[in-house]
Amino acid sequence: MKTCTVREHLLPEAAVGTERKLISVHFGQAATGRKVYIQAGLHADEAPGYLVASRLIELLHKADAAGEIQGEIIVVPAANPIGLSQWGTDTIQGRFDDSDHINFNRRYDELAGELAERLKGKLSDDARTNVAAIRQCAGEILESRRPATEAEALKHLLLTLSHDADIVLDLHCDHQALLHVYMGTALWPDGADLAAQMGAAAILLAKDSGDMPFDEANSKLWWDLAGKFPGVPIPPACLAATIELRGVADTEAPYTALDAQNLYVFLQRRGYLAGEALPLPELAALATPLEGVDYLKAGSAGILTYTKQLGDPVEEGEVVAVVTQPLQNAGQGEKTPVISKTAGVFFARSAERFARPGKIVGKVAGARPLEGKGSYLLTF
Repeated sequence: MKTCTVREHLLPEAAVGTERKLISVHFGQAATGRKVYIQAGLHADEAPGYLVASRLIELLHKADAAGEIQGEIIVVPAANPIGLSQWGTDTIQGRFDDSDHINFNRRYDELAGELAERLKGKLSDDARTNVAAIRQCAGEILESRRPATEAEALKHLLLTLSHDADIVLDLHCDHQALLHVYMGTALWPDGADLAAQMGAAAILLAKDSGDMPFDEANSKLWWDLAGKFPGVPIPPACLAATIELRGVADTEAPYTALDAQNLYVFLQRRGYLAGEALPLPELAALATPLEGVDYLKAGSAGILTYTKQLGDPVEEGEVVAVVTQPLQNAGQGEKTPVISKTAGVFFARSAERFARPGKIVGKVAGARPLEGKGSYLLTF
């Protein structure tokens, strides 16, 4: 018997005569106690995830018809109807909320503090019982919340759908990039099968990347609570990861079909889908700390020329790009190099070729933490 249901979630009215809705696609049975949540398009201007989610849903429909769903799987193929409505100069502007300029992937509800207060004296020496109690309490806290704005309501809804999942995957992309993955340090090496199956060229780990992105709202509370209850068995019970599906223009069918198939095989290997999974590929990269990523910044205004290609190894002090200021030096152009502060892999770069002072034009994943990174490790 097919289990798929499609649910519509209305967001509160943001202006007179407006109403937006979120669509979630549900497979399997919640009663199994095993749950996966996958979403795309939280940054509404990042195109590849929509196609990967849609292709994955097609695969899940076939699995559902064959009775092969072994758990609950929720897919939200377009997680940000607010951002999808934000257009300017004929280009979608779906990364920040127009009303307050806050990133749609920042400032999610941080539940650990309130959970710790409510759970005092209620946890046991059994990890499974503790996980169930924490998830139930988190659900009660979320149910009591009354978000004030449309964007806050959207973030609350997404976290309500995902907070009790074993696996949470947030599909994004960069400007021009190789496929890469962000996850919590405590989730490694358990999450290595995800990175290997997806063919990640960089795996970036952080205990706290700052400003509470969606994936960490689901995963970070587990190690925060473990720190608040020393001696009580509290595992990192949610494998939450952000998967960056290459660059904004990488919507070709071979890419999106491969990524959807890899997600399917990952879920199959984890036991959420029936069938024997293919052998696990070898990891394409070593995991490195997010504190080790050098965000390469232009030192002047001008036109970018990259001297390194994506995937190239980079040495500390090596030139990765050059910015040419065409009005200087009697019109012959003045060149300013963009130099890496670390040795590592050049995995992402700007899709534009115009630079201004301080603009991030590339990213190098290095193995050693860099000084001066501060508490906010992600880009804005």
